[in-house]
Amino acid sequence: MDEALGRQPRHLAAVLCGQRWSGWLVADAEPVGWTDAVAFVETAAATVGLVLERRAATRAPWHPGRCAEFVADDRVLGHAGELHPEVCRAFDLPARSVAAEIDLDALIVAAPTGGEIPLVSGFPVAKEDVALVVAADVPAAAVERALRAGAGPLLESVTLFDVYGGPPVPPGHVSLAYALRFRAPDRTLTDAETAAARDAAVAAAERTGAVQRTL
Repeated sequence: MDEALGRQPRHLAAVLCGQRWSGWLVADAEPVGWTDAVAFVETAAATVGLVLERRAATRAPWHPGRCAEFVADDRVLGHAGELHPEVCRAFDLPARSVAAEIDLDALIVAAPTGGEIPLVSGFPVAKEDVALVVAADVPAAAVERALRAGAGPLLESVTLFDVYGGPPVPPGHVSLAYALRFRAPDRTLTDAETAAARDAAVAAAERTGAVQRTL
């Protein structure tokens, strides 16, 4: 319809490089990585009430094997990942820069009624990583949905950062490692609060057949 009306489809994109701060100190600086590009897309989707399925993809200008596509109702809504080294050189970007792109029109069409733009909290984020062993045919997106449902309102983001299928993981299974980030809008979370939210997320994920393993 946009093309028929002479209007170009609307897209939202970002290129990320350098370092980011997850806390208040210089020591908290971390290199920007592909998980930040993924979070860009997933946060945009979350603001309109969507949880997207993430799948491996091959698409320019991203590095082969380091690109993800995001799907809702079998429609690809965006891509994110690490840019190809030749693209970084061509545009004088630092090596391993990352980028994300979202089809805004498709995102709006796919969005359910509702969706809230989260408040930006000035309090520090609490980090918890969990590794879950599941049958290889269990979609990572299903495990992620369970984690989100169980974690509760303190969960700020959940990102899949590693998939492993070798020993000691049993045959026919994979280990999915997720970065869970918790934050409260009005206070610094205690260790006990963070641990309780993490444990609740893992308990919900167990309904998919997941078993927690030590990272």
